[in-house]
Amino acid sequence: MTAAPPDADTRRAVAPVICYPVETLPRPDLTLYTAARETAVKTSETIVPARDARAFRVPAGQFFRITCAQGPQVGDLNLFHAADLSERFFSGKTRALHGTHVTTGDRLWSCLPYLRPIATITADTLDWYGRDRFGGGVHDVIGTRCDPYTHHLLSGQEYHHCCHSNLTRALVGETGLPMAQAEPLVHDVLNVFMCTGFTTDTGQYFMKTTPARAGDYLELFAEIDLIGVLSACPGGDCGAEHSSDRAACHPLQVEVFAPTPDALAGWAPPPTNGYDRTHGI
Repeated sequence: MTAAPPDADTRRAVAPVICYPVETLPRPDLTLYTAARETAVKTSETIVPARDARAFRVPAGQFFRITCAQGPQVGDLNLFHAADLSERFFSGKTRALHGTHVTTGDRLWSCLPYLRPIATITADTLDWYGRDRFGGGVHDVIGTRCDPYTHHLLSGQEYHHCCHSNLTRALVGETGLPMAQAEPLVHDVLNVFMCTGFTTDTGQYFMKTTPARAGDYLELFAEIDLIGVLSACPGGDCGAEHSSDRAACHPLQVEVFAPTPDALAGWAPPPTNGYDRTHGI
């Protein structure tokens, strides 16, 4: 609607600057985690039914693995500090630090004012995917979660198995909180196995069929005591739509593994952010 100025091309040609250089970001000790994983034994298993969600707990210093149990399936993951639900996964800052999609070696960060790594990705069977010709990648931290409010806004319909709804019900079941208190705690997610990006012409968020197959998994190390809540998205492989009963959906599996007591010698949960708020925010 506005005519381009004479120097439009010059303005567009300005080189970008990375907003958050990460050279000084604390790095996970993947060698230590890999060695600890080799000693770990399975302590629990949770099956997340299709179009539903389940909660699970992971003590600090243990691993949890999310697996496509029977076929291609996208999952929406929330993470909370088990002792303080106000500290929870911050997808926006994770995106700013690591990029739009995460994989082995990337960390999931908690919200302000805590801002610390709460989980580290230690294994990803889809790390080979990289970026496709559409700009798509796997395991995104750009999408929010399918929810009944947006679905109603766009279609005028009511749907009660959106990931937001599933996550809320599972959190209520795990914590005993009333629905009205639990729902505001549900937050933007890690879209496990979801293949997404932004179109180059309109900049719109897109999804495409996940490359995941039965047996593919994402494994993470819990840096603090966690409550995880995982929804098996009603869109199934998200190749066509979500918030739908038409898509083929599969369950997801969550397994927790505990290393031997001496496998993490010298490791400790990370402290909360060291910023001193006594001088003002």
